[in-house]
Amino acid sequence: MMPKHHPDDATLMSYSAGSLPLGAHLLVECHLACCEHCRQRVTEGDALGGALLERLPGAGMSMDKQAILTLLDQIESDQAQAGLVRSEKQGALDSRWSAKNPLPFDLPDWAEPIKQWFHDNQIDADSVQWQKVAPGISQIKLESASFHREKAVRLLKIAPGTCMPTHGHTGGELTLILQGSYSDEAGRFCIGDVADLDPSIKHQPIADRDQDCICFIVTDAPLRFEGWIPKLMQPFFGL
Repeated sequence: MMPKHHPDDATLMSYSAGSLPLGAHLLVECHLACCEHCRQRVTEGDALGGALLERLPGAGMSMDKQAILTLLDQIESDQAQAGLVRSEKQGALDSRWSAKNPLPFDLPDWAEPIKQWFHDNQIDADSVQWQKVAPGISQIKLESASFHREKAVRLLKIAPGTCMPTHGHTGGELTLILQGSYSDEAGRFCIGDVADLDPSIKHQPIADRDQDCICFIVTDAPLRFEGWIPKLMQPFFGL
């Protein structure tokens, strides 16, 4: 699997800096687990930024060509060593995430951080059920005081062929596809893809007809629905 839609650079930079709110951080962490392209971007950005800060001469900000080449060689060596460390840690992570899936659908292996969130918050599997919010649309709310910087953190299930109401955004929205696919004005989004949306975007996602589309959605401000019926339903969505 190779995702075709990715978080934008600003989102990845915020992830690297540790400044993303928890829900967005969790979403990006899942995407990175299945996307070599974005993992490489994050690794290169971390390595280059950290190395430049640590190794630039104190007397000035300039470096000659040979110094830059030497620095890049050292970064490559550091990345190789970091890869060994990550592989050693992976066994511990696999063991940590070996508990029973509390969700009423099968999570991809790379989305284990979502499952881990439910275990860390001691949420019993019997209490995790889809709640219908509209014909063909159900959700599971992820609620925690640690999500205080976000408007909503949700798992959303859209039945095959169902159209979401047309809406815009008063803030940012991150959507990660966990199962199935949908299409909107920006293209077709499949498993592992991320839609990273800002207030300039207005769209109407339509689930493909072969299976349910299940998404992990994080918003930091209310959506802006069109039409009086979706507006009346918005308090039930909690979005």
